[in-house]
Amino acid sequence: MDTEVAELEREMKATPDPATDAPPAKTALPNNKVRRLILPAAIVLVAVALGFYLYSRNRVSTDDAQVDGHIVPMAAKISGTVADVLIHDNEAVKAGQVLVRIDPRDYQARVDQAKAQLEASQANRQAASVGVPLTNGVTLSGTNDARAQLAGAQANYDRAKVAYEQASTADLAFAQAQVDKAKADYDKAQADLDRMKPLAAKAEISQQELDSYTAASRVAASELQSAQEKLTAARESIGIARDQQNAAQAQVQSAEALVRQAQANRSQVSMRTADAAAAAASVAQARANLEAAELDLSYATITAPTDGVVTRKSVEVGEIIQPGQELFVLVPLNDVWVTANFKETQLAKVRPGQKAEVHVDMYGKTFPGYVDSIAGATGSRLSLLPPENATGNFVKVVQRIPVKILLDDTPDKAVLRPGMNVDATIITK
Repeated sequence: MDTEVAELEREMKATPDPATDAPPAKTALPNNKVRRLILPAAIVLVAVALGFYLYSRNRVSTDDAQVDGHIVPMAAKISGTVADVLIHDNEAVKAGQVLVRIDPRDYQARVDQAKAQLEASQANRQAASVGVPLTNGVTLSGTNDARAQLAGAQANYDRAKVAYEQASTADLAFAQAQVDKAKADYDKAQADLDRMKPLAAKAEISQQELDSYTAASRVAASELQSAQEKLTAARESIGIARDQQNAAQAQVQSAEALVRQAQANRSQVSMRTADAAAAAASVAQARANLEAAELDLSYATITAPTDGVVTRKSVEVGEIIQPGQELFVLVPLNDVWVTANFKETQLAKVRPGQKAEVHVDMYGKTFPGYVDSIAGATGSRLSLLPPENATGNFVKVVQRIPVKILLDDTPDKAVLRPGMNVDATIITK
């Protein structure tokens, strides 16, 4: 049975199938009309490809670009209660326009207090300034008088000293010499009288001659007494001269003390000068306090630093605000630029000053510009948490580098707002 089944299968395989074993049909060749259309189409494609290559070979583009601008957070510099809010959210304002007012009464009181303190300091400075020349004149006059008195006392002392020296030397010696001379004369006259008395008794000399010797003896005695009295007076004059010298010396010492006191009083000039300098410093400090108070008072009025649009307003009337508290954000729309993040492989030929084109989806238009600068690092390196490639999980990724593009003048109706996405193209040649 099995043998028959096997023979039947061999017969079926050996029998040809007309559907599967039919010879392949011949491919139809294109006719002449199709052949004539292929060649021009190929030429056009090559021309388009060549033109696109020539157009794009000096251009680098990216759609990772957005409009940037100065975002100015407006915050309070002082604390206080908001008195007026003169703006609305998304309102356009001009530079210098008053936006918010804080209750200024507390700061005005501080300004008035600082003004009063400044006036008091100026008065003190004026009084101190007047006291300096007055003290200088008084103490200088006192010093000169004391020096003059010292000079007079010194002259008196010198005279008393000379008088004492003269009295204790020359005058005393002269008086002693006169006493010695008078005593010698008295001794001679007395001796002569003693010799003449026996002769007169013998009548060898006349009574007249004896009387002359007697008178001469009396005269010599009188002259001796006078000389002795002069010697006594000379000795007494020494004590008087010594007392006068001591008195003159005491006057000199008193005058020297007055000079020292006058010189000590001269230090008051330096003290008054220091007081004047301190008063001047107080004036400067009071003026600085006034300027600080006026500055705080000026902070009570918040004005727009530039033209822009108020955004994200969060301040209301009656609110108590603190220094540094953000009130709103001011966006100056007249100063914007484009930050385009190009791949690092695209920036080999990019240089500052090259022309650029920015296509804005909002308007469907392309605006001209130029490259201002290229960032010094990649965007990932400048991010808050830069990647750490030393962990062993490094995957090489083409990095992007920010390029700042400044726009030429745009039409008045075209307003570019920071954060808008744009397409940027740089023409490298």
